[in-house]
Parts: sequence; C-alpha cells; structure tokens
Amino acid sequence: MNQCISISDVSIIIDDKPILQHVSLGVGEGELVYIVGAVGSGKSSLLKTVYAEMDYEDGSVSVLGYDLDYIRRRQIPELRRQMGIIFQDYALLHHLTIRQNLDFVLRATGWKRKAERDARIEEVLRQVDLVESIGRYPHELSGGEQQRVAIARAMLNSPRLILADEPTGNLDADTGRRIMSLLDSLRQEGTTVVIVTHNMRHLTDFPGRVYRCHDGMVEEVSEPSTLAPCGDANHQVHIIGTVNP
Repeated sequence: MNQCISISDVSIIIDDKPILQHVSLGVGEGELVYIVGAVGSGKSSLLKTVYAEMDYEDGSVSVLGYDLDYIRRRQIPELRRQMGIIFQDYALLHHLTIRQNLDFVLRATGWKRKAERDARIEEVLRQVDLVESIGRYPHELSGGEQQRVAIARAMLNSPRLILADEPTGNLDADTGRRIMSLLDSLRQEGTTVVIVTHNMRHLTDFPGRVYRCHDGMVEEVSEPSTLAPCGDANHQVHIIGTVNP
C-alpha cells in the first residue's frame, strides 16, 4: 500500500514546550485512521503538522508526495488543494450564502469558469443532501447541516486526503453518526480519511486504525474496543512515539 502520510521521528514543540516527541506513523492510501486522546494531548497539533500549518523539529514528514522538510511556501497551496480539511467549528463565512461559501473556495483554488463552479457546487451539495439549502446562510442551518456543508467544501477539489478535526464534536449522536457514515463512504470510494475524535463509539461503528496521543507519546492502539470514552483506559498498544526523560 502506498503511503499517503509518512512521519518519522518528529517532535512538535510550542513555545519551547514539547507537545509530542519522536513520533513515527504512516497512513496508507484509502485508509480510515483515527487520532484520539485527551484535550491538550497534541491531536490537533499533529493534524496541523500534516497540512503544513505547524512546524516541527527533527525527523521528516512526507504528505501526498511532498517532503515537508523542503517544501517551499508557494507549494503549500498546491499541497492543500489535494486535501480537504474539516474543522469542528465548521469555519463557514457567515455573511455568505452556502453557494457563495463554496464558490469562494473554488475561485481561490483556480476554477475560472462560473458554469463549472456552479455545476461542481451543486454536485457536492447533492452528495450531502443539501442542494435545497444552496441559497441559505449558515446561521439558517442546524449544526449537522453546517457540518455537512463543511464536508461538501472539503470535497470540492476531489481531494486524495481528508483531515477532520472533531467533526462530530458539536453534534448529537444521530447527526454525528450520519456525518461519520458520510466520511466512511468517501473512504470506501478511495479517499484517505484521518479523523481526530474523542467519541470512542465511532471506532466501533466505523472501524479503522487508531493512534492515541498521551503523555507526549503517539501510540498505535491494537484493541480500540478497550478504550474508555475519554481514551484513558488500559489497553494494548504498540508505542511509536516517546518523550525523552
């Protein structure tokens, strides 16, 4: 299996404070991978490192064939055009309609023809069952609907990789399951999906590989079903990242 993400012996340090050290992990093309752990354990920092938002020290990171050790600033938009990034707070522009939100992304990523943009917007909204909301504003939608718009936005450029940071964190259980089902369907179509979550139910309902951030380490969980809701229960793991004493 080709590697979509490869991280080798990397340390993430913020304001001289080590967040994660000696992290090594790999994500293959078409995989569903979870990153779990307590608040402040480094989950989001790890995700930001993958989409070149956060610097790292030592080691190496390769994402979608880009070596982040040597990537130039002008290449970062090229990398991100191959990604879809989904945030917990949806990150929609509230003064724009849903159509305008999605059109803003397409124009920013080089789609010149309005007719092609309109067709693509309707296509992704149809995939998330929200075509009828195309002219509405974000505040007129429920939380679950806003998150589905965020997923549609992430799908616009047919990304090879989707990174989702707590995509169901603000949603009720039924809506959260619907969002997870949608993400899993994208994975089944060949898109690599990496999800930061604190919801252990997802790991059972939509199985994938699991990494856990804890005490400055990243560890691969061999038995996800033994994780407690907070992710702190005793469980079998293969440790792949450590903190120097």
